[in-house]
Amino acid sequence: MSFVMLTSAHKSRGRQEADSPRRKGVPAMVRADIACVKARDPAARFTFEILLTYPGVHAIIWHRISHRLWQMGLRFPARFLSWLSRLLTNIDIHPGAVIGERFFIDHGAGVVIGETAEIGNDVTLYHGVTLGGTSWSPGKRHPTLMDGVLVGASAKILGPIVVGAGCRVGANSVVVDDVPPGMTVIGIPGKIVRPVEERRRLGHGRIDLDHHLMPDPVGDAVSALIDRLDFLEVRLAHLQAQINRRPEASPNVQTTHHSHQPQGAQHE
Repeated sequence: MSFVMLTSAHKSRGRQEADSPRRKGVPAMVRADIACVKARDPAARFTFEILLTYPGVHAIIWHRISHRLWQMGLRFPARFLSWLSRLLTNIDIHPGAVIGERFFIDHGAGVVIGETAEIGNDVTLYHGVTLGGTSWSPGKRHPTLMDGVLVGASAKILGPIVVGAGCRVGANSVVVDDVPPGMTVIGIPGKIVRPVEERRRLGHGRIDLDHHLMPDPVGDAVSALIDRLDFLEVRLAHLQAQINRRPEASPNVQTTHHSHQPQGAQHE
């Protein structure tokens, strides 16, 4: 019930958050964005290298500036700056999108974030992720990602849905419904397969990158069907064996039946 109320609040609130000013300035947020890379990417070595060679960091820097222009009502300069960022980084973030602190796009190529998308703090996206809309109507039409969400490569999250805090979305998944906090979602369409208490935990804010250990609900269902078929085949073989033994016992039954008939009836 609390999640439903939270979801309704985010959907109704929508663009109010997009138009509200940020508490922290752009430089402070950019410093936090750069610092979080070291905790989430084992390949990151030092700050200067991150600043120069990470397109995801470049994209979020451009977005921090263009979003501030968008909030000030300078819509065309904001759109032009976001277009320039897309040209340079291959990451398309609309300047109206609301993005929290310590946001990281790993590898970055092909990421698309729509105008009314809202992203909380400590969120990580991998390449090819789309936060897209499902309506031509104005208003809230893109997803909301709460704090600590991780979205795997090429996953698509579509529509004005809410992905709860701490959720993980598997690679290539397509999520079109709200997801409660702490869940793991995989598949097309996305299905909830694992709660947060069953995950492997890492310290120091690092992310569990064992994506190959994601559960496979389709494989589990097929395995259950195979087990059921094996059981039914054994049961069918047992019943067939019982049927095959019945004709051998039938002559004795007939002899016993005739032995009890009266003597006169036998002569007839």
